[in-house]
Amino acid sequence: MRLLMLGGTEFVGRAITEDALDRGWEVTVFHRGHHAPPPGTTAVHGDRTAPGGLDALAEGEWDLVVDTWSGAPHVVRDSARLLAGRAGGYAYVSSRSVYTYPAPPGMAEDGPVVEGSPDAEAVGYAQDKRGGELAAEAAFGDRALLVRAGLILGPYENTGRLPWWLNRVAREGPFLAPGPRDLPIQYIDVRDLARWTLDALAAGLGGAYNLASAPGHATMGGFLDACVASAGSVAEPRWTDPAAIEAAGIEPWIELPVWIREGEPHDYMFAGDVGKALASGLVCRPVEETVADTWSWLRSIGGEAPQRPDRSTKGLAPEREAALLGLD
Repeated sequence: MRLLMLGGTEFVGRAITEDALDRGWEVTVFHRGHHAPPPGTTAVHGDRTAPGGLDALAEGEWDLVVDTWSGAPHVVRDSARLLAGRAGGYAYVSSRSVYTYPAPPGMAEDGPVVEGSPDAEAVGYAQDKRGGELAAEAAFGDRALLVRAGLILGPYENTGRLPWWLNRVAREGPFLAPGPRDLPIQYIDVRDLARWTLDALAAGLGGAYNLASAPGHATMGGFLDACVASAGSVAEPRWTDPAAIEAAGIEPWIELPVWIREGEPHDYMFAGDVGKALASGLVCRPVEETVADTWSWLRSIGGEAPQRPDRSTKGLAPEREAALLGLD
């Protein structure tokens, strides 16, 4: 297989690129040159946002294309149009954020989605992703695979969620554990996303797929236990009632990454129907493996994970944590 990876140097793109290389595929990585792609690829440089930025892709044919773009939808439009006659299938890594809020538990791919336009400038994450979906479909029709990913965790993470928790528990001592302990979470390991996406493309699948583990695949308790075990820490979780966290003004998802208290926001993020993806071959590894491998990667780069400049910094300030736990 000949794969064109639009991106391919960080997090999701890198995981997909590495999976393709492991299959023995020929991989061309089109990127801006800010980060080196994995060894074994053919690198082609260009800036998709600049005039003439796609000139390096004016020639060439590929069996498959994967696009992880998160900004202005017209960038996806231009890329997909350019490649439609020279590539067999086009996977656009989208997001479950394209669904309108709130969403009932168990909502599948036919649920209502936000408005979006393939011709738009950047508006907001959900609208941009929906516009990107429409752009891919306009150019590739039923050859467009829309990967509506949930929360993505794993090695190479550059959004500050799992790396923050690992570094927090590595400091040892009591730490704020947002309850309840058995609160279910739904996520996708980036390597499982990569494997399923390439399998689906190779099989000729198209259309939208919710991509995450089954609801309840992991819990906050299991997630944080895995963090403590992987970091070899004696950190002590102090399970804290959500009402106390809310009263302290601590922001879910941002100050306490991954965690959202029970209710509509939790149902929206962690209760989606993923039966279609599971039936098509999605396999999700245990949370313990995701956490342990992320810790190994984090240590290999000195403990500080990269941070995407277009994403907010995550994590709870030590003084705010100490105040809530009565340790100040």
